[in-house]
Amino acid sequence: MRDNAPRSCLATHEVVNQPEPSGDRDLLATDLPLREALEREAPAWVAERLAPLGREMGSARVQELGEIANRHPPELRLFDRHGRRLDEVRYHPAYHELMGLALEGGWHAVAWREEGRGGHQAHVAALYLLTQAEPGFCCPVTMTHAAMPVLRRSPKLEAEWAPGLLASAYDPRPLPAGDKRGLTFGMAMTEKQGGSDVRSNTTRAERDGEGWRLTGHKWFCSAPMSDAFLTLAQTDAGLSCFLAPRFTPDGERNAIEIQRLKEKCGNRANASAEIEYREAWAALVGEPGRGVATIIDMVQQTRLDAATAPVGMMRQALVEAWRHVLQRQAFGRSLAEQPLMRAVIADLALEVEAGLALTLRTARAFDGDARGEAHETALARVLPTLAKYWHNKRGPGFMAEAMECLGGIGYVEETPLARLYREAPVNSIWEGSGNVICLDLLRVLSRHPESIAALREELGAAQGVQQDLDLALAGLERDLALPAEELESRARWLAQRLTQSLQAALLLRHGPHEVAETFCRSRLGVEASPAYGVLPAGSPLGGILARIGD
Repeated sequence: MRDNAPRSCLATHEVVNQPEPSGDRDLLATDLPLREALEREAPAWVAERLAPLGREMGSARVQELGEIANRHPPELRLFDRHGRRLDEVRYHPAYHELMGLALEGGWHAVAWREEGRGGHQAHVAALYLLTQAEPGFCCPVTMTHAAMPVLRRSPKLEAEWAPGLLASAYDPRPLPAGDKRGLTFGMAMTEKQGGSDVRSNTTRAERDGEGWRLTGHKWFCSAPMSDAFLTLAQTDAGLSCFLAPRFTPDGERNAIEIQRLKEKCGNRANASAEIEYREAWAALVGEPGRGVATIIDMVQQTRLDAATAPVGMMRQALVEAWRHVLQRQAFGRSLAEQPLMRAVIADLALEVEAGLALTLRTARAFDGDARGEAHETALARVLPTLAKYWHNKRGPGFMAEAMECLGGIGYVEETPLARLYREAPVNSIWEGSGNVICLDLLRVLSRHPESIAALREELGAAQGVQQDLDLALAGLERDLALPAEELESRARWLAQRLTQSLQAALLLRHGPHEVAETFCRSRLGVEASPAYGVLPAGSPLGGILARIGD
């Protein structure tokens, strides 16, 4: 029988002191913090339904699919052989297989099928696991999921499009929506001249019978092979939201022309395009002139996903680094036995635990709670903004540190860390870069004082338990009392401190003492450092490391 294992003996030497190939892994069973967060924040059915996904996403086969999809990015085909416009993006079969696993599993629709019963927790936990196979294909999964609240603004459009959105089917064929088993959605908001300032958009919409015609460009169109796009255009009433399908109601290809695909730093498995509307047919969604207020329902959903993805990527990088140091010897003993390396890995583990706790708590706020609906609604306005900002600020440095744990091999493409490092900045930029997110935070706190009250209630539940958190909370109260102009200049500090304090409060209330206490001291105390691996003296490294698993 042929041995398919990698050869350990080469012509000049024997390969030793290297980790064994990882093989199949169970991403849920080996993730104790995730299991604990699900037990706390979600009904029992969520973990039960996620169990097969955890095994599948951790399998060697699916991990290889993610690597292949990243190595073979999508290609643009503008015309067929006879010169007819196609405006199609062709993907590698590995990408299609990953999309099939996500959509046929219903993870894009579970939040709405099980709304109020743990659906949002299921979606977020699934995204955390899916990301660990390949983050790029998760973009259309997120966009499709997030389109549902906007469709609800128009009962007619909801009746027409929601059944396809909610279908557990992946159908990549370029066909009219009525001819497909399942549908996906994209988004096209930003333009060259405005970027995040979407109110400066110049795309125009003109009445055409029962529909509208769009003329203009979009600098970023996410998931350009989607069946429909939510987009913004100017009308006489002001900036408005529209649904632009790939095929018009009479079955013709809509006049949405792809100009080019972006050649991005990371996120290579996913296509992002520049498009031109050439009198493209569209349907109005929501009230004319209320485009931002309408599409913000989608943005809130995508922001929670953009807060979740970096935590999933950090978990993947943490496990990769931990497996390496457990099996790698240096200076006479394994790296995992050496105090400095143990401090680095433990610090990375703290970051993942804190991010996971906040992400699942935010998902519960999205799902609502009949015992405190107003409180959960107020939290849902502000928590995704905080988590999206801070989790993504922590991501790039995390990936770089994980690379260092592996040394030179961490910097080459055979490990996933180079891919994760390139991917790390993207969620910080999409759905609002750092400054935009912080300004949104100030707007929420100003316009919705109930959100401040809800934050105080969440933080107050852990007050008096740990000194560093108490001092941080006192500082936050001083900041919140500052004049508006001065507070704006400190908005990044406010976002960071609020997020870290919320993470600390959640860990103190629900996590093990060694994790919660060390997190508070290392993030909020006098020994806090911007670098990973700087933990206070006497930190219980063994207890933290024992929770990593795998």
